[in-house]
Amino acid sequence: MRIVIADDSVLLREGLSLLLAEAGHEVVAQAGDGPGFVSAMTDHRPDVGVVDVRMPPSHTDEGLRSAVAVRAQWPGARIMVLSQYVEVSYADDLLAGGEGGVGYLLKDRVSNVDDFLGALDQIVSGGTVLDPQVVQQWMGRRADPVAALTPRERDVLALMAEGRSNHAIAGALHVTEGAVEKHTQRIFAKLGLHADESDHRRVRAVLGWLRSTSRGD
Repeated sequence: MRIVIADDSVLLREGLSLLLAEAGHEVVAQAGDGPGFVSAMTDHRPDVGVVDVRMPPSHTDEGLRSAVAVRAQWPGARIMVLSQYVEVSYADDLLAGGEGGVGYLLKDRVSNVDDFLGALDQIVSGGTVLDPQVVQQWMGRRADPVAALTPRERDVLALMAEGRSNHAIAGALHVTEGAVEKHTQRIFAKLGLHADESDHRRVRAVLGWLRSTSRGD
């Protein structure tokens, strides 16, 4: 993969570049602020961009706003937000198009190299990958729609929102794929969503519901 990295920490950028190079990928550009990330993404057109949330000049949600700006200019851009913080406001806008190819992971996830590289592969393939803490923040914005779900259905929904297949969910919860399918159908029914055979479209449907509830506050 050809990758652009944006983070205001030089040490983190260089460390991540080494990690990716050892895995056989090429870091084509680095940036230390939001505008630099936008320029690098549009100039190099990489397979994926990795961007921090809090960067100069605002040190608030600059990275997310820059990711949204990149997608506005290049709707097919693949972007992973990698941060120590969960910020849901511009994340809604980043996911609004529903095209997939985006992810939001907390930096602690980089400590598991295989998970991180697997998440990058999934994003480049058009998938959507969310850290469990990001999912919890979205759900916590408004709990009423989730209240109708059983604890097991909530577990399935959280794993589904991470982009996992029925097979992967079954393995994580130690149940059969048939049981996961039944839970999934009940989740869609309770949330007023239409089930779909495509894992990515299912994830986008869940994210659409999460966006609508967060904006309703």
